[in-house]
Amino acid sequence: MLRMLRTFAVFTAMAGVCAAQLPDFYKKVARVTWVVKSIDAPLQGWTALGLTDVRDAGEVPFVGQYRGKAGSGTVHAATGNLGGLAVDMLQPPPGDNAFSAFLAEHGDGIFSIVHQVGSLEEMEKEVARMRGLGVAVLQTLGQEGGGPVFTYFDTGAQGKYVLGLMYWPAAPPLAVTAQRPTHIAFVIRELAPVSAYWAKLGFPAMSAGHAMPRAGHTYHGKPLALAFDVGWQRHTQPYFEWIIPPQTPANCYADTLKAHGEGIHHLGFQVDDLAQTTAAYGKLGHQPVQTGGWGEDGKKNSGRYAYMDTDAIGGVTAEVIQAFN
Repeated sequence: MLRMLRTFAVFTAMAGVCAAQLPDFYKKVARVTWVVKSIDAPLQGWTALGLTDVRDAGEVPFVGQYRGKAGSGTVHAATGNLGGLAVDMLQPPPGDNAFSAFLAEHGDGIFSIVHQVGSLEEMEKEVARMRGLGVAVLQTLGQEGGGPVFTYFDTGAQGKYVLGLMYWPAAPPLAVTAQRPTHIAFVIRELAPVSAYWAKLGFPAMSAGHAMPRAGHTYHGKPLALAFDVGWQRHTQPYFEWIIPPQTPANCYADTLKAHGEGIHHLGFQVDDLAQTTAAYGKLGHQPVQTGGWGEDGKKNSGRYAYMDTDAIGGVTAEVIQAFN
C-alpha cells in the first residue's frame, strides 16, 4: 500500500509539472476547423467578407479514428486565408465522426482551434501529455500517401472548444494582413469551471472583468443597457475572449447560446473606419446586430464596435472594431 501511495504521489507531482510546461506551439493559432452542413453559401459568403486564397478541393478522401474507432470516407473540404489565419471548412459526411456530432449538437460553426506542431514526434508527445492529464483523443484525420495530419482532443464538453494539432510540413505560407482576426471570442454560462479546466491542462488561468452598461449601445437598432462578465486568455495570438452574458435584456451573446450552445461566438477584426466598414458589410447584405463601445469616443484608450449578422453564413459572427489609441 505504501508503495502504491508513493507511486500515486510521484504521478500526481509529474502531472502537475506536465500541466505547467505548456508547449511553445500554443503561442499561435495556426488555423480553425470550420464545420458546416452545406459548404457553398458559407464559403461564398466569407470570400466576399475577406477570405482569400480560397481552394475548394471537393470530395477529399480521409482516414482516421473517432473515439478510438477506425474509419474512412470522403469529406467536402475547402481552405482559405483570413489574413494569416488558415480556415479549413468542412462539410462532413453523415455517420460516426466528430464533425457530424458537432453539427448535430451546435449547428454550423468553428469546431476546433488548431495549433501547428513541428513533427509527428512532437504531436505524439503532446498526446501523451494530455492523456496523462485525463484528456483523450477525440478524432484523428489524415490522408493516404501524405498530406496534413490532424489530432483533435476531447476538450469540447468542459473546455467549450475542441483543441486541435496539425502536422503539415508542406503547408503553404499565408499572407498576414490587417484582415487577420485580433481575437476569438466564446460565449459560456460560467467562467470559473472553464478557466479551471484549461489551467489543469497547463494553460494560463483567465483574467476576469465586468463590462458595465454604456450609453449608445444598441441591439437591432434599439437602445441596450447590458452588463456582463468577461474573461481573457492572452497566451496565444489571436487572443481569447470569454463572454458570460445574462439572458435579459436580449443580446447577441445570449442569442448564440440559445441557437448554438456554448462555444465560439465571433471573430474580432480591427478596422480603420467603423462606419465605412459597416457600410461595406451592408452592401453585401449584412447589418449590425449589436453595437457599442468603451471609453470616451475619439479619446485614447476608447473605441467602438459592431457585431454583424454573419451567423447565417456559417454560424460565426464577425465583430468589427475601431480603436482610438
